[in-house]
Amino acid sequence: MRTKICGITSFKDAMIAIDAGADALGFVFYEKSPRYITPNNAKSIIEKLPPFVEKVALFVEEEADTINSISQSIGATLAQLHFEASDELCSSLKIPHLKVIRAQKKDDIFKFADEYRLVDAYCEVYGGAGKRINIEWFDGIDCSKIILAGGLNPQNISALKEYGFYALDVSSGVELSHGIKDEEKVKEFILNAQ
Repeated sequence: MRTKICGITSFKDAMIAIDAGADALGFVFYEKSPRYITPNNAKSIIEKLPPFVEKVALFVEEEADTINSISQSIGATLAQLHFEASDELCSSLKIPHLKVIRAQKKDDIFKFADEYRLVDAYCEVYGGAGKRINIEWFDGIDCSKIILAGGLNPQNISALKEYGFYALDVSSGVELSHGIKDEEKVKEFILNAQ
């Protein structure tokens, strides 16, 4: 399975993830998050990254102009939308985007079923709460366009392989503290996902 290491706040952690085999890095542009990074700091990291790595800019309740501006200025390759983005907003984006479903019940995971989408456990705060989604909701369904997030760590992902998720997205499950990655956990997570 593909992997995204989210909540990158330093070049060192970005390279730890890339060297371990991560397919994508996530940069959080939500100021209330403990993993928030300024656009300038994200840009300084992204400018030094090797090629062929997806650079994902994560947004909560932002306008299309802001998403476009930040994404373009930092060199992001994908915008991740952690809010109920309208069709009008999505059509105004000048960057490919990924919708996020904060699932409260099984029916929620079928939203945008014809698109690649990220499915996370619902919680009051946005992202990084480490809350795990009910994995039984995915029994017997096509998960090939689902990126799974929420409560993942190196120990609990081996059991997910049978579901055929497109990718796994982790943040707190591979951290020493908010925004600081644990090199061994990152390596173990990616190894177990592959």
